[in-house]
Amino acid sequence: MQFGLCLVATPTTPGRWSKIKREFTKRWLAQGGSEQQVSEGRQRDGRRGVWQPKYWEHTLEDEDDFERHFDYIHFNPVKHGLVTHPTLWPWSTFHRWVAAGVYPQNWGNVPNMPHLDNMSDTTGE
Repeated sequence: MQFGLCLVATPTTPGRWSKIKREFTKRWLAQGGSEQQVSEGRQRDGRRGVWQPKYWEHTLEDEDDFERHFDYIHFNPVKHGLVTHPTLWPWSTFHRWVAAGVYPQNWGNVPNMPHLDNMSDTTGE
């Protein structure tokens, strides 16, 4: 992974987000960014292999929903076995939020995170 990205909030409409994705894709590829292969069906739909196939937008329902997703994002590299602790993922915004006092340095330092176990129901994973 060359660039980390954490979009905390966006005041855009779905049509505007599609345009942002389209423009990002054009610029990414023009600057030599890579893309994955896509199926013939996705090619027919005009899709490129820059965005992950299961990407989808989610409107946060309330503060609790925001916190669950915020935690999910920061714990995700651990969940997928890429690192053993969120502090070990160098591209994470976790470091910024520890410095800001939102998370303690040892957050996520447990065998499992029970409140994240059912996040696939709301994150599309």
